[in-house]
Amino acid sequence: MALRVYNTLTGEKELFVPLIPGKAGMYVCGVTVYDYCHIGHARAGVVFDIIFRYLKYAGYDVTYVRNYTDIDDKIINRANQEGTDYRTIADRYIQAFDEDMARLGLAKPTVEPKATDHIGGIIAIIEALIAKGHAYVSDGDVYYAVETFPDYLKLSGRNLEDMQAGARVEVGDKKRHPMDFALWKGSKPGEPWWQSPWGEGRPGWHIECSAMSMEFLGKTFDIHGGGKDLVFPHHENEIAQSEAANGCQFVRYWLHNGFVNINAEKMSKSLGNFFTIREVLKQYDPETLRFFILSAHYRSPIDFSDQNLEEAQSGLERIYACLAALDDLLSHEQPPSGSNSFGGLSPVGLELQERLNQFLPRFVEAMDDDFNAAQALGVLFETVRCANRFLAESGEVTPPSRLLLVQARELFSEAGGVLGLFATAPALWLEQIKAGKACRIDILPEEIEGLIAERVEARRAKNFKRGDEIRDLLLAKGIQLLDSPQGTTWNVK
Repeated sequence: MALRVYNTLTGEKELFVPLIPGKAGMYVCGVTVYDYCHIGHARAGVVFDIIFRYLKYAGYDVTYVRNYTDIDDKIINRANQEGTDYRTIADRYIQAFDEDMARLGLAKPTVEPKATDHIGGIIAIIEALIAKGHAYVSDGDVYYAVETFPDYLKLSGRNLEDMQAGARVEVGDKKRHPMDFALWKGSKPGEPWWQSPWGEGRPGWHIECSAMSMEFLGKTFDIHGGGKDLVFPHHENEIAQSEAANGCQFVRYWLHNGFVNINAEKMSKSLGNFFTIREVLKQYDPETLRFFILSAHYRSPIDFSDQNLEEAQSGLERIYACLAALDDLLSHEQPPSGSNSFGGLSPVGLELQERLNQFLPRFVEAMDDDFNAAQALGVLFETVRCANRFLAESGEVTPPSRLLLVQARELFSEAGGVLGLFATAPALWLEQIKAGKACRIDILPEEIEGLIAERVEARRAKNFKRGDEIRDLLLAKGIQLLDSPQGTTWNVK
């Protein structure tokens, strides 16, 4: 099965055929850097990181461009509130964005341009639009004339006349049509500015992405991505200005990730259900948040709640526990001598062998279906469950079973590389999660270990009453003890 992607422009899944065979160019709208990132940014970041990773895994030479909007009304307003300059604000939140995305395990894009480094390219596009009659100067501002572009709103499927109903140009308004949008804004007193043929000013929001994408990917490129909220007006306006300026198709495939809802309501500052990535990561491991995002298809809405995060963490724990068991078993068993055969496997071993043989074809089939990471995780879970059954029945590891376990470990790692998961040593990750759970129920891991040591001594002295008291005390705090011939371990219920 070849890669098929859902193109917002056509409303259909299409075979992905890049402009240049073997290469793929992808531009994703980044953030306006005036505040800390929220979980909607986390979703977009993770979604397009997976797409980037999978395209590379599929053998494409990928140029991935993700920008920073470092000049905007929101940045200027924030700078004025703090009594500083726009650059200080932009630099601060660029650094914060980079830190957040690194914690979520995002690979670095090929290029990360800033809008303010591309003023010359922005001005050149605006000049071309004016020369072709698609833009006009009005009192130091420059506006795009939407009525001059017959295909305006082809991405969102809206109707210009319907949108115009109820809207009107006020007396003295600089725009000729209510839907015309700013390409260049004349500077107001105290605002940052750049020199242009129309006077001192700064670029509008939409034009910067056209300039930066064309600089690094050309006038026509393969994939443009972003959140569903960007379809209109941002991406619609990008198409209008780019295609009018260049006279050719701007983007071949438009990809958009779905919204994040909070307890079934759309996330909104006004509703008070707005969470930054940093707030969430105080409670949950970064890989848990990433795993949660991957648990739904990228185009679907996803419901953010504590319950869903806990379920994601439990699912990830099951996989990590399997990886830890594999690592432990393989580290203690000596490499086999001689046989490279799978002969003599049990029925469960034969089932695992079959699932491992099917693993990559099924994993790739899922990802080829519009990057369906949720379905790919389903394939992973099925195989992990089978591996756990095999581990549970295994006594002494034979050469054939060892070969099987090595194959399982390698395949799980390969899938993890595509999904951006399992970057931490499994035993360490499980210990970190366990310690985090203990802290949330107000008991330190050191305190738990101390009580376990006291219980061991009590049982050794045949003081079983005290041993039971300690067990019950920890259980009342949500700590479950697990006794085995190898000793006592604990987990948070």
